[in-house]
Amino acid sequence: MIRTACLSAFLLACAMGVGAQQVIPLYTDSIPDNLGPVPKEEQPTITAYIPPVDRNTGTAVVIFPGGAYSFLATKEEGTVIAEAFVKKGIAAFVVKYRLPKDSVMRDKSMAPLMDAQQAIRLVRLRSKEWHIDPYRVGVVGYSAGGHLAATLGTHFNKSYIPNKEEISLRPAFMILVYPVISMENGLTHGGSRISLLGEKPTPEQLHFFSAETNTNWQTPPTYITHASDDQVVTSENSVAFYQALKKKGVPVELHLYPEGNHGFTQRQAVDEWLEPMLQFLKRNAWYYEIAANAK
Repeated sequence: MIRTACLSAFLLACAMGVGAQQVIPLYTDSIPDNLGPVPKEEQPTITAYIPPVDRNTGTAVVIFPGGAYSFLATKEEGTVIAEAFVKKGIAAFVVKYRLPKDSVMRDKSMAPLMDAQQAIRLVRLRSKEWHIDPYRVGVVGYSAGGHLAATLGTHFNKSYIPNKEEISLRPAFMILVYPVISMENGLTHGGSRISLLGEKPTPEQLHFFSAETNTNWQTPPTYITHASDDQVVTSENSVAFYQALKKKGVPVELHLYPEGNHGFTQRQAVDEWLEPMLQFLKRNAWYYEIAANAK
């Protein structure tokens, strides 16, 4: 009965043209690196927002909400974002990734990255079912979710999850919004670093989780936006990543607003923050607006 009800809701959403929604477990077997069973309410998932077939452009975004690795701002930096993208014919997947916990994880710092890799793997694995071009699957991350997206985009060559199909874990593109980029003193957001790495991170951890030190020519093209007066995550994070990408010859756009503080997109009209992102996608041929989608 539950499965039938979910299917009915999925089909109804399609018929209404608002995009179907499904909540899907990230893992069908055991959850990697966990020391034991994970309570149902803490299990990692993706919520899929799929445009109707006649409006589906084939582009997809995997969305990582922020929350300093201590909670997930799923509504403001997940649901609202997905709904905006799906209205433009872009499939969107909001990731509920594990929050780092020493008590239940062998290495709490790796759990979010594992979930991020599994999320992009799952989207590509089921891309045909969802009418998605696997070469046009990118990531969108906000605040600490931007850090997770950037970590995924700089550590895609090694799989930290089972990946027998050898599906590429490299995002086609990255969209980072007021992101935490570095774990180094002077740049990092202290709360995010403590939640992810603890009070006394090793030099190796600081290097691994500072995206600006792990770029190369294969790092995905990136769109970054930040407010210069951000009092939570300094905009120097975005500047440092921009400079690192530019040095490696990676296509990158940096949009700095003079004012707005942290979370500024939550206080803007949707078109104000969405349109520049769509233009970035169009310029790089990852998104083609279709006639029915222009309404």
